[in-house]
Amino acid sequence: METAFIDHEKIVSYLENSKPPELSELRAILDHARELKGISFAETERLLMVEDGDQLNEILETANYIKEEIYGRRLVLFAPLYVSNLCNNECLYCAFRFSNQFIPRRTLTQEEIRREVESLVREGHKRVLLVSGEGLGSDALDYSLETIETIYSVKQGQGEIRRININIAPLTVPEFRRLRQARIGTYQLFQETYHYPTYKAMHPRGPKSNYLNHLTAMDRAMEAGIDDVGVGILFGLYDYRFEVMALLQHIQHLEKTQGVGPHTISVPRLEPANGSDIAAQPPFPVNDRDFRKIISILRLTVPYTGMILSTRETAETRREALKLGISQISAGSRTNPGGYSSSDSAAQFSLGDHRNLDEVIRDIVEQGYIPSFCTGCYRMGRTGHDFMDLAKPGLIKRFCLPNALTSFKEYLVNYAKKETREKGTSLIDRMIAEIPSEKTGEQTRLFLSRIESGEKDLYL
Repeated sequence: METAFIDHEKIVSYLENSKPPELSELRAILDHARELKGISFAETERLLMVEDGDQLNEILETANYIKEEIYGRRLVLFAPLYVSNLCNNECLYCAFRFSNQFIPRRTLTQEEIRREVESLVREGHKRVLLVSGEGLGSDALDYSLETIETIYSVKQGQGEIRRININIAPLTVPEFRRLRQARIGTYQLFQETYHYPTYKAMHPRGPKSNYLNHLTAMDRAMEAGIDDVGVGILFGLYDYRFEVMALLQHIQHLEKTQGVGPHTISVPRLEPANGSDIAAQPPFPVNDRDFRKIISILRLTVPYTGMILSTRETAETRREALKLGISQISAGSRTNPGGYSSSDSAAQFSLGDHRNLDEVIRDIVEQGYIPSFCTGCYRMGRTGHDFMDLAKPGLIKRFCLPNALTSFKEYLVNYAKKETREKGTSLIDRMIAEIPSEKTGEQTRLFLSRIESGEKDLYL
């Protein structure tokens, strides 16, 4: 089997022969992680073998320390925008798969997309993830490009979408170049499972059945000039330890060949999906304890890579995950085309968190986190190599907290309910004091005052 840079034999050998670390070794690894430079592949492998509850708690505590040091109390919010559930693939875990006759199929028109975006903007969203099934054939890219134009064109009062990330099927280099010109943020694609036999079993037909084409999509995207890419695993299809180690091989490959790794990692767990027995009974279920371990170990290993958690998870699970390394979450999500303005199409999977955006924000604020809708780095060109050059020495924090505060202030002024506005305003007043530069603090206070007076979209 040809699996490119994913060394199955090396990973399998390790899983068969490795044992958990002694306490002294564990603490040495965690001390290394606290230097905020990441830990080695071998050290990550050792942490994955930890099962002792007390040792696991030490890993979680270290992840919380790293999250606070690098990201502070910021949490980026976005919403997925599903525009088509047509698909030519036969992913056995997905409700959108080709053979599933139990769901109505729908591809939104541009006018329907406009209504969806208007609904999102009225809620206060500024960032969306555009998602489409792989069923539009040769028209797929043109449809996506037209959709991006439509999304950016929508204005509702003081609101608009300022950044579009996109999750669509792998493209060729020339096609990725066209996509890059459309002002996207991050190109996102999940391998789902890196384990080749499992991948082939779960994707028996359709374009996605080509393991290598899917695996190497990020290389083509970055060759085409897309600075930021997002990878992910669908946990539950195979042994999570194998998947994490393979993911790290993928990251190492991108760093070696492209000079920079992924901007984000997504960590969805398999959830029930219409007509899928596999989704209802995952072959390798990941319990909450192991899920916390996965998130924590990834935060230790790749500390400057964003981590995304979707509304697949319950509100309680998401609260816990924020402390361990998650830096972005979706909110008020719908996973069916047209789901924000109507409800006549089937969802891709079951949701665990059904709260609306304001409810999620109020909960975040009550935990002491600043909800951020910031898109400043993407519009100032702080992406890819430039972002990492600022992030690794800690300089990116000059921009992150101020921009989080101003973008959150916009939400409070224009969209928040009374209780959320009061609690959010109080939190902003407390967080301004944490801006290390007096000059930046004064600039942030000025921006906040101008937003209160009706201005918008102010950022450093």
